[in-house]
Amino acid sequence: MGAIDGVNVKGCVELGFEEEPEILAIEEAVRVLLQGVCDDSNREGVRRTPLRVAKALWEGTRGYKQKVKDIVSGALFPEAGLENRAGHAGGTGGLVVVRDLDLFSRCESCLLPFQIKCHVGYVPSGHRVVGLSKLSRVAEVFAKRLQDPQRLANEICEALQHGFGPTGVAVVLQCSHINFPSSESALSDPNHKGWVKMLAKSGTGVFHDGMTDVWTDFLSLLRFRGINVEDAHSSGSDNKSWCPSHACSKTGVPDSAMLRSVASILCSLGEDVPLRKELQETPARFVKWLMSFKDSRLDLKLNGFVQNKRDFRCNDEHLRCEPNLSFWSQCEHHLLPFHGVVHVGYYSSDELNPVQRSVLQSIVHFYGFKLQVQERLTRQIAETVSTFLGEDVMIVVEASHTCMISRGIGKCGSSTATVAVLGRFSMDASARGKFLEIIPDSGAGEG
Repeated sequence: MGAIDGVNVKGCVELGFEEEPEILAIEEAVRVLLQGVCDDSNREGVRRTPLRVAKALWEGTRGYKQKVKDIVSGALFPEAGLENRAGHAGGTGGLVVVRDLDLFSRCESCLLPFQIKCHVGYVPSGHRVVGLSKLSRVAEVFAKRLQDPQRLANEICEALQHGFGPTGVAVVLQCSHINFPSSESALSDPNHKGWVKMLAKSGTGVFHDGMTDVWTDFLSLLRFRGINVEDAHSSGSDNKSWCPSHACSKTGVPDSAMLRSVASILCSLGEDVPLRKELQETPARFVKWLMSFKDSRLDLKLNGFVQNKRDFRCNDEHLRCEPNLSFWSQCEHHLLPFHGVVHVGYYSSDELNPVQRSVLQSIVHFYGFKLQVQERLTRQIAETVSTFLGEDVMIVVEASHTCMISRGIGKCGSSTATVAVLGRFSMDASARGKFLEIIPDSGAGEG
């Protein structure tokens, strides 16, 4: 008995997603990238990373394979609105607004995910309204592509305008792009701003002129969201790239095999790299970001700190806390960034001086700035810190993972906490409780 619609009837085994030609091509390209950045690309933690990355990219760009007309058709409903009275409502022209749609997209300049808070408004025409959920689904079609905020706003607007013919459509996007530091600036700049934000707006029909009364009504409903409309980019404005990768130096020549691999991934997703000028430098930017996690130079820096360590503990000990040691890392399962803070608890008679605190920050940075998983990061920091703070150590790591928003589960604003305990903390619940009470709120999941 043969296969029917991709299913092996005899064995009842589905011929899976993993056998799609595009997925196989992306997997092979990711293997080349891993060989360039990872000393052992066959070790347990990264062996299945090519497939995981391929799935995440395919899911995150499924908008290339979707059509707006398939979403909107059948979702228009008659609504008469006000009759024989002054004013507008429903089908006769009243404003309809859907706010706070949480989306994510992939930046066309660097391929990293960025978060979006989307607000859509429209004025109905022809005594018809569209199902509200369709506004969200249409917005997601274009978000699930390689994007720039202004193009995304324009494409959502135009698609809705052509999709069901309202009197006008307005879109405002609040976008947040992770601003990943270099390995050097992550250690030297404690005030590094982790996010770049941009506000983009677009309008069609009665919203085409940004000064109309209906725009004023729409934007007034968004002021409660803390939106400063004067800061918004719009169609036709001078819109230089917001991506932080454009500000990075272009020193060094990326590996040609890795560049070809990234270009191959873009083509497998449905993009035409040679024809789209916005994508021509994307492979080089992504490879440069990826290669920043090779850790040979960081080894030397950590060795210097360890060689100069000294014992500053004594018998009169009190519970101490060194909070909010920042770190930046890359998930080895999905090749996506995660970042957050580390809190260190220990017993000592004295608080750390600035030099000693810098040693802690350096250790956190050393273990963070590489291919990692948060659980291992927590354990490694605890084991290393205990060599000079003493065996009574507790580590809490709080982090925001972009893989939590960019792989279909869409958990915007979530954060993950992991804990490691050694010595007294492993046996004394009251000691753990006291330390957890004095940890400040880090806001690790904020974008």
